[in-house]
Amino acid sequence: MTPDEGGVRLPVRTSDVASGLPADRVRELERAHGNGDLVRVLDALGIAGPFKRVSPWELEDARGRSLIHAGGYAALPFGEGPPDLVAAARAYLEDLREPSFAQQALSAWRAALETNLVALLASQAPSHAQSRVLFSNSGAEAIEIAVKLLRAARPKAPWILTFSGAYHGKTMGALSVTPTEEYQRAFRPLLPGVRVLPYGDANAVEREILTLGADQVAGVLLEPVQGEGGVVAPPPSFLADLEVLRQRHGFLVVADEIQTGLGRTGHWFASVHGGLDPDAVTLAKPLSGGLVPIGATIARSELVKTMLPGFSSRRHSSTFAGNGLAMVVGMHALEKLVDGRFDERSRIVGERGLLRLQALAERFPGLIAEVRGAGMLYALVLRDVLSPAMLGGRPELARLLASGLGVRTLHEGGVHAIISLAASGVVRFTPALDMPEEIEETLWSRVEAVAERHPQAWRMGLAAGPARLARLAALATQGGPHLQRG
Repeated sequence: MTPDEGGVRLPVRTSDVASGLPADRVRELERAHGNGDLVRVLDALGIAGPFKRVSPWELEDARGRSLIHAGGYAALPFGEGPPDLVAAARAYLEDLREPSFAQQALSAWRAALETNLVALLASQAPSHAQSRVLFSNSGAEAIEIAVKLLRAARPKAPWILTFSGAYHGKTMGALSVTPTEEYQRAFRPLLPGVRVLPYGDANAVEREILTLGADQVAGVLLEPVQGEGGVVAPPPSFLADLEVLRQRHGFLVVADEIQTGLGRTGHWFASVHGGLDPDAVTLAKPLSGGLVPIGATIARSELVKTMLPGFSSRRHSSTFAGNGLAMVVGMHALEKLVDGRFDERSRIVGERGLLRLQALAERFPGLIAEVRGAGMLYALVLRDVLSPAMLGGRPELARLLASGLGVRTLHEGGVHAIISLAASGVVRFTPALDMPEEIEETLWSRVEAVAERHPQAWRMGLAAGPARLARLAALATQGGPHLQRG
């Protein structure tokens, strides 16, 4: 049906998209009406797509190139469009028995997922047996809830402690505890009362507590492994030492498990495995099953009661949080993760993958400076493609080019990888936790073949060509003063 004469006619019809918009048309529309500069960066790297799903673990780019899907920022525990979760979502939508948005009413699916999340956390940290769950639509929103919990629980304590290299999201509260100059600079002033400490240094935490006063610190917010920071793990004793300080000084601790939780690192909760008993845990990415937006903040019941007492329970809400479709998919995703013991599988497969990458680092030190891994969360720290001196003395620009060209070179070799949002010069792999062994083997074989063709990092720049390098450098320097001469 088309609009009546004289009415508004939308420029793109659903039938146009369903029948397949040409890649050039998609690019034109995205550049004109979306985040156009991001599209330009991706185009300059030659990785903009659009992509086609071949299987949950394989993609095809606009040129017909086959890619093993090792991207997704840990939000695809079962790859793209897992058939069983798609079937569960379809069954729910075809037989709606309750309102999809039951914010002011009971919801069976929401109640079930709340119960199962608390049970899983309590199985690892028994002190959480009576904890509560507050749902949201993303990991960043889960962090926003956690910050509000800290503020409400200790209203006279102005300080929240976070760590260098942290990444907690880009909404204003989450951004305030994500100490990356590139992301923060344009949006200041941010939330006051945030102190940044060296990641993994428990002594620095205690010194700060003693300097500020324990009653002045609302809480500590941390990732048990920094995912966007480049898969950086703290010293082995750090989380246990922090737990000692938590008990000694009485401050609250929030564990950001958005990327590390629910099996990705080989454990259901990396923070608890490391010896921490956090007061609140934030989750998101794998809980989505790769299908729906969802976030969750699990917190001790007294924290939730303090923030949302009685009729004041109205002072936090979200229209779409806890919606029926998200709860259904979250239930099925969590059930599949737990029943399939994907924590164990991630640990076993992760050790195997890390050995493969470490062998490559030994063979190709001119390309790979360091390899990091935590379960099926992997990172390659790459050498610079161009020296900072060749870029006007701008080391951060050199690091940005290394990570961008690293992702591009892997793409050319048939691997869909990702950059780190809080660490330049790093390329990461977050393959599906259920990736079949033969596809996993193909993934690492392709990475090895890429390294063999580019044994020194500068060869990635040579393959890209001077015109592409110049285009990328021009786009990178638009980012602001943090990319200027160091």
